[in-house]
Amino acid sequence: MLQVGDQVVYPMHGAGEIAGIEECEIMGQVKQYFILQLPVGDIRIMIPTDNADGIGLRQISPPEMLDRVAEVLLDEPERPLGSWNKRFHSNLNRLKTGDILEVAAVIRNLILQDRRKRISGGEKRLLELARQIFVSELSFALKLPTEQAEGWMMEKLDSNHS
Repeated sequence: MLQVGDQVVYPMHGAGEIAGIEECEIMGQVKQYFILQLPVGDIRIMIPTDNADGIGLRQISPPEMLDRVAEVLLDEPERPLGSWNKRFHSNLNRLKTGDILEVAAVIRNLILQDRRKRISGGEKRLLELARQIFVSELSFALKLPTEQAEGWMMEKLDSNHS
């Protein structure tokens, strides 16, 4: 079970630290909640301890996983699905998984698509969200400032796709 001080990833929000566990009464029910502190935007989120797995709360990826992440960033982009709307929903569903490899694939595909042909405004916002999620986890995993984590990501993308 997760504990105070654990570094975790919350899908669609990014990485943070469990700052505490509190009991709260909500709608007549007393439950325990993880208090998750996200450094990006200095956000605090309450997550029911009994549903943490169900919503995808997980430990930060271990540093060994970064070799696989780098492979994803270096891979050729996937063929874009038809319209921007289909791509958007497909990419959104991938982000919702909370899987760092899926998030890396979304970033790679959207950045490379944008270099070839400008992506839509909705896809640009999705790309920014994906970058925020990815860089927050990467900075925790590598114990780097976010700027250096972003640099690591862009170095991988640029080395094979310039």
